[in-house]
Amino acid sequence: MSIHNADIAAAFDEIADLLSIQGANAFRIRAYRRAAQNIRGLPHQIAEAADLAAYEAVPGIGADLAAKIAELTRTGHLAALQKLRRQVPPGLRDLLSLPGLGPVRVRALMTALKIKNPADLRRAVATGRLAEVRGFGPAVRARLEQALARAPSEALKRMPIAQAAEYAEPLRRFLAAVPGVERAEIVGSYRRGRDTVGDLDVLVCAPPTVDPAAALRGYSDLGALNASGRTKASGVLRNGLPFDLRVVASESFGAALQYFTGSKEHGIRLRQRARARGLKLSEYGLFRGRRSLAGPSERDVYATLGLEWIPPELREDRGELEAAERHALPQLLERADLKGDLHAHTRASDGHDSLEDMLAAARAAGLTYVAITDHSRYLGIVRGQDAARLARQCDAIDALNERLRGFTVLKGAEVDILEDGRLALADAALAPLDVVVIAVHSHFDLPEAKQTARVLRALERPHVTILAHPSGRLLGEREPYALDFERVLSAAHERPCYLEVNGQPLRLDLDDVRVKAAVERGVLLSIASDAHSVGQFANLDGAVRQARRGWARKADVLNTRPIAQLRKLLRATRR
Repeated sequence: MSIHNADIAAAFDEIADLLSIQGANAFRIRAYRRAAQNIRGLPHQIAEAADLAAYEAVPGIGADLAAKIAELTRTGHLAALQKLRRQVPPGLRDLLSLPGLGPVRVRALMTALKIKNPADLRRAVATGRLAEVRGFGPAVRARLEQALARAPSEALKRMPIAQAAEYAEPLRRFLAAVPGVERAEIVGSYRRGRDTVGDLDVLVCAPPTVDPAAALRGYSDLGALNASGRTKASGVLRNGLPFDLRVVASESFGAALQYFTGSKEHGIRLRQRARARGLKLSEYGLFRGRRSLAGPSERDVYATLGLEWIPPELREDRGELEAAERHALPQLLERADLKGDLHAHTRASDGHDSLEDMLAAARAAGLTYVAITDHSRYLGIVRGQDAARLARQCDAIDALNERLRGFTVLKGAEVDILEDGRLALADAALAPLDVVVIAVHSHFDLPEAKQTARVLRALERPHVTILAHPSGRLLGEREPYALDFERVLSAAHERPCYLEVNGQPLRLDLDDVRVKAAVERGVLLSIASDAHSVGQFANLDGAVRQARRGWARKADVLNTRPIAQLRKLLRATRR
């Protein structure tokens, strides 16, 4: 059995959840949370090291947690987690899957109302007793009521794409290595780059003499194989992710690649287009009668229908067919287009590495500049910066820049937007900075009008450059806060201010729809890693993918500019 970073992080997060429900020591809970976050951000699979010293080299991993990683890697189980599962009733654990119910709120429900399961919660909602519990305002209660009313099938959990990739890519490599297999691809929403994945659609090109489905029975990450035949199979991976496997011949592989990649709506539009031309389009090819016009090549399928090849990320029926017909599809942003990163942290706040190590990692990632944007001191950021510490960091960055050649470190800060729209650092402290990133990190449950007014007031401050992770969502954990995005977008355009596409795997925020809205309005985007350690500059890949889904080009992105051009755009935000 192979153990992935996602497995270890999920185990540590579950331990932290269950300890929180029990009311355990906050430092102990935080240790598990920090370890899970750091492991998720690693650019390599930690279990492959099979060495305690390598585990302890990860920030936040001491001897105790290293031993737990070794146990999980060796046995596939964790005794400490199993013990906690026995101690915390299953009904309380079920509550954690509901939106807005983290372990702190679950404990509050248990303590205040003796709620122990979803049925108890449903009764409390129906009788109005939930309003008695602190932290359960109207917005939270409404979300819970909606979630409890959904059918179980509607509550199937989708997985962040970065987590799914830890299982999808090994599966693809395994199938590609089966003797006789010519090619294997993960298609569907995964290939389109959607931020979450509900299942994996796997397409394999192989002759009839090869049986990839049979080979799956020996796959280490297989949870169960539910159905299996020569050309189709379905099952579930060990982490609970369902998959469907289809095997096609080489003469149909391009058509199948197209057929199983696009959204349902994109596929319907293409088939309608084919019928209007007297053709039939299926996973086996594009036909006129019995004569095949296209099949081996995906590009030929589109070309025969009078269309440019459409990048997978755009296949959502949001105008891509019309643009492809006019040869007007955008030249989408590429990772190689990025010159720098305008959101990164060091251990001066909640990062894990030094200033010098972070800039070395940024250079190794192919960048020519990086903005160091450590947190302001507010809301539990223990090492958050006050004005004096920020000034000392600026002096250190100035000294570094005097020695550097071919690379620039920009002075910055990530500053909390307070509940009333003020910023957590005074204007005088922000004036010397090159980049001021502002973000909401608290009071996510404010009504839309108040939340919008809060953000708009923050955007009026004279030194603001970038609005970070503008919806505040955490995939699978926290819904976006209520916000009139059109008003925020208008204010950003008028000011100007730039909007961030955050590459942290649980954020990917802005979402693709809002990225497209920003692109159409002419508001520049900042593609950001939000790196908290040297390995997390790899988050830029996810942010680029998200931007591509929103039709973003190189010209739409702030940090594709060389440093001289960037500085002009940064100065344009100052008032």
